[in-house]
Amino acid sequence: MTSLADCSVLVVGATGGLGAPISRQLAAEGAKLTLLGRDAGRLEALGLDATLVTGDLRETQTATNAVTAALSAHGRLDGLVVASGVVAFGPVADVPDDALLDLFLINTLAPIRLLQAALPHLVASREAGNSPFVVNLSAVVAEQPTAGMAAYSASKAALTAYDSAAARELRRAKLRLIDARPPHTETGLADRPIAGSAPRLPHGLAPEDVAGRVVSAILNDESDLPSGAFN
Repeated sequence: MTSLADCSVLVVGATGGLGAPISRQLAAEGAKLTLLGRDAGRLEALGLDATLVTGDLRETQTATNAVTAALSAHGRLDGLVVASGVVAFGPVADVPDDALLDLFLINTLAPIRLLQAALPHLVASREAGNSPFVVNLSAVVAEQPTAGMAAYSASKAALTAYDSAAARELRRAKLRLIDARPPHTETGLADRPIAGSAPRLPHGLAPEDVAGRVVSAILNDESDLPSGAFN
């Protein structure tokens, strides 16, 4: 696609370390945004001209509510970017069950639910002559599962596996699904684990650079963003 001007795009996890710069760069490209986050104050603090929606991705109805808000505001849905995520650290025996549930609810099930809710409207966008897309932010650990992050690695690997299969299905409907697996990025996520403590990590990529690479992939009709694409 050559332009995002006037495209209706739903960004999930819009206040996060990657969601915020992605939202700003999409806005700069002229997209009409619907932003989903957990905290209304943080959404407002982004200062973007956008429809703001709050919700907890662990709840089934949140995906439908967000898609409905985008349709109500802009009359259609042309793009979905899922940039939400949580992380947990620690040996496999030490990660508590509630953390395991949240890892898979937020990192894996939420993107699946969002795609299911958005899919009929993305198909309608394509039938109207647009170039709809989905971007799911996975992580390098989907390619390189890491000791001390086994459950987190599994939740992201599950998302990447889903995206690989779903992308083949969607291709028949001329819909594009991009699975993005950036290396460690300085989003601050490692400082906010839902369990355990982060090990010493190498200095990561700048969130703005990763966001720029994602938006470039959207504009240039790319279909996959492995970790090496961010070098």
